[in-house]
Amino acid sequence: LQVAFEMSVLLTDILPKPSRVVEDRAATDPWFKPHEKALGVASKKPPPYGARQHWRPTSDSDFGDGGAFPEIHIAQFPNGLGRSNKKQGNSNQLALQLDSTGKVRYDAIVRHGHSNDKIIYHKLSDLKGQLIDESDDSFHRPKEEDLKEVTEKTRAALEKITQTKIAAALPVRHAEKVAPSQYIRYTPSQQNAQLNSGAQQRIIRMVEVQQDPMEPPRFKINQKIPRPPPSPPAPVMHSPTRNVFRLLFFCHYSLVFTVSVKEQQEWKIPPCISNWKNAKGFTVPLDKRLAADGRGLQQVHINENFAKLAEALYIADRKAREAVEMRAQLERKLAQKEKEDKEERMRQMAQKAREERAGMRKEKKRSEIDEDVKERDALRHDKQMERRRERNIARAAPDKQCIF
Repeated sequence: LQVAFEMSVLLTDILPKPSRVVEDRAATDPWFKPHEKALGVASKKPPPYGARQHWRPTSDSDFGDGGAFPEIHIAQFPNGLGRSNKKQGNSNQLALQLDSTGKVRYDAIVRHGHSNDKIIYHKLSDLKGQLIDESDDSFHRPKEEDLKEVTEKTRAALEKITQTKIAAALPVRHAEKVAPSQYIRYTPSQQNAQLNSGAQQRIIRMVEVQQDPMEPPRFKINQKIPRPPPSPPAPVMHSPTRNVFRLLFFCHYSLVFTVSVKEQQEWKIPPCISNWKNAKGFTVPLDKRLAADGRGLQQVHINENFAKLAEALYIADRKAREAVEMRAQLERKLAQKEKEDKEERMRQMAQKAREERAGMRKEKKRSEIDEDVKERDALRHDKQMERRRERNIARAAPDKQCIF
């Protein structure tokens, strides 16, 4: 009991009072207060060596003023040293935030995961009408000059985007224009005739290196895709959807246009999608891939030579068909004429045979027979020459054939 009483006495009660007042930060530090109180509490000592066979430390008081016990083979954390607080890392609790007036911002949980520019209606004042101060400059319409200037800037920015898309779709692109050369006057610190070829100053011309338009990308950008925001808040006091598209020109001026849903969809600029690389392995629909290619932004021009070539091929095919048809007709006519000649000869032979049998054939004179033979030979020679001429014409120029 005497030992317990001595351990319960505070250290400040034993020591004499100081003769002078000294401001010590350690005396006012709140960290020392629980340690001073701990000195007055009866400490719990661990069992001595040899008696710790089935003993296990369960609280910080079992360690006393010392550290872990090496002879006890379990995980030990004296005074919480080395213990990892996993609950703190996985906590979804938001920090308490205050507004400019010192009130608690209860809308922090609603805006969690969304950008500051997103409009979220969560207050009672959002349902009430507000009075517009006519003296406020933010409600005044901008001037015509400001509107024209900002419209021109917007048009130039959109034109630059479309020209970039069109240039990316072309097989060969024009080289980008380099910046103008710069001239720099350089004065060396060491002014000596043996250095810098004895020159006191030099004029250096800085020229930007021309970039090769056909050069592939040098670096592989493998950026991780950020996580999407969580599910949006419950639509309790959200504004209804309207067919209005707001285009902001200044920080204080805004211009509102009434636009249909179809025009809003047409204003959406598709993301940049590569037709050659897909490092992440995403499945991209064909319509999105074609929309990102920029093919719909340029007008298709067909060369006039295609029409000329098609017309020439059509005319050549038509003339070839006519030539083949003329040859076929000529062959049919020649065959028909040869058949008729053969039938005529057969008819004459039959007539001659009938006349010989009936004895009705009269003998002709020798001179008449010779004249008939000569006439037939002349006709035969003329016919042969005509056939030879037709063959030569058909072989040399099929278009100049004549139809009989």
